[in-house]
Amino acid sequence: MTEDKKRESDFYLPEWVIDKNEDTFATIVKRGVMDSGKGPFKNRPEKKGEPSVEEFTAGIKENNKTLLARAITLVESNSPSHYSKGREILKKIGPDPGRSLRIGITGPPGAGKSTIIEEIALELLSEGHKIAILAVDPSSTLTGGSILGDKTRMERLVREDNCFIRPSPSGGTLGGVTRKSRETILLCETAGYDVILLETVGVGQSEVAVRLMVDFFVLILNPGSGDELQGIKRGVMELADLIVVNKADGNNLKRAEMTKGEYSRAIHYLQPSTEGWKREVIIASAIENRGINRIVEIAKNFQNNTYKSGMFERRRRDQAFNWTISLVEDFLKDSFYSNKVVRARLEDVRRKIVDGKMLPTDGAEELIKSYFKS
Repeated sequence: MTEDKKRESDFYLPEWVIDKNEDTFATIVKRGVMDSGKGPFKNRPEKKGEPSVEEFTAGIKENNKTLLARAITLVESNSPSHYSKGREILKKIGPDPGRSLRIGITGPPGAGKSTIIEEIALELLSEGHKIAILAVDPSSTLTGGSILGDKTRMERLVREDNCFIRPSPSGGTLGGVTRKSRETILLCETAGYDVILLETVGVGQSEVAVRLMVDFFVLILNPGSGDELQGIKRGVMELADLIVVNKADGNNLKRAEMTKGEYSRAIHYLQPSTEGWKREVIIASAIENRGINRIVEIAKNFQNNTYKSGMFERRRRDQAFNWTISLVEDFLKDSFYSNKVVRARLEDVRRKIVDGKMLPTDGAEELIKSYFKS
């Protein structure tokens, strides 16, 4: 066989390649088994298109994890067409798909949030619950990327059929959650998960965003952090329904007990986060499974008590309205920055402010006027 014939039979080139291309051209492609009709892929079915809204809804209700994950991707997407379809799925689901217990878990980096969440989830699974874990990782302010390593760290949970783990980037959203965390919670409840564990980025006053979308809020701390009581925002402590001093094992046990005492004294001066509920401080060890069943017990007692008092339903109704306000704010922000006139003026305003020729207040006023005139 001549060299030309061999090349013609074994290789093919993209349509846009220049004539008389040499063999060194980088995009010459070797014909594979799928092209030849031979091998294990010869009867491979064609890739199906995107499922319909009805197929998504039915699949989620049947706890199809693949369709659930894809639906979450739709509502998290910044693409208008994707989010529009996600909204249609949410409309089909309705406003009240489930009665799950939503637990928010926060704490400073290194407090062991992921490890303790895994132990809590395993305890709940052993009691017959279905668990969804929504883990939020901080997004880079430079690249916008996130590591999303929680699913990798929770090795024992990924093998559990009744557990769904969804890591998501914060996308710069304050409060340690994503812009679409509420939508994700509703989708998971529709799939039948009766306990939703929401792990947030970290500690800060903006954690009020988490409080507005969960029922039970847990603050995880390190032993010895009592020495840094002033560094922990008072607002976060007031929001917590339970404070857990983690890593109470080995040489840390005595320090954990001391930290528990300091925080127990401190919470007496704080307003309760939930009407009729007395906040506690306990110690736990995720690696020794100490105190995990106590956390679960307290969470269930909280659920029962707030159900009886009517606080649970009142908080859920307030959360629904807060979600409405959040959606309005997101819509207005997106509408403003996607406006053609604003986008055309933005760079000019930015340059004037950077060069010291315009005050930020004047720049904001100019952009707002441009928006309303458009």
